[in-house]
Amino acid sequence: MRERIRLIMENEQLTPSAFADMLDIGRAVISHILNGRNNPSLDVATRILSKLPYVNSDWLLTGNGEMYKPGTDRTPLIDSHQETPAFPTEGMDLFSQAAINPMERAEKTEYRKENIVNTPENVVKEPIKQEIIYQKAPEKKITKIIVYYSDNTFETFEANK
Repeated sequence: MRERIRLIMENEQLTPSAFADMLDIGRAVISHILNGRNNPSLDVATRILSKLPYVNSDWLLTGNGEMYKPGTDRTPLIDSHQETPAFPTEGMDLFSQAAINPMERAEKTEYRKENIVNTPENVVKEPIKQEIIYQKAPEKKITKIIVYYSDNTFETFEANK
């Protein structure tokens, strides 16, 4: 299935990253599939078939039959007959020619590994001022000392009053 995915990318003139963006999956997923590290999941296969409805599902899954469904209108993602200027013409920016990665897909982040994290604002809080009152504990006086000896005897000393 890996080689069939590679053929789809070649016929659609898509780079692995553009193909991953088109399918709304992580670029690493496609990279791992193409490098043989992982096999394509059912999710990847269904995304390919939903984004490219003219691809023959039997061919994609098993390799049987033709790549494209017979009698379907195959609308390529990049029109090979239209010449794209090497430099943007007046009134066009560099990204307006990018049919592979339209701007509406740039907003989706559900499968992205990189998410923008807002830095928290450092808010200075006023210190809490409390008055601590120490209560003086009553004085303690020794009234009795008992000493125990190893021969099981003891001696008691009482304080003089």
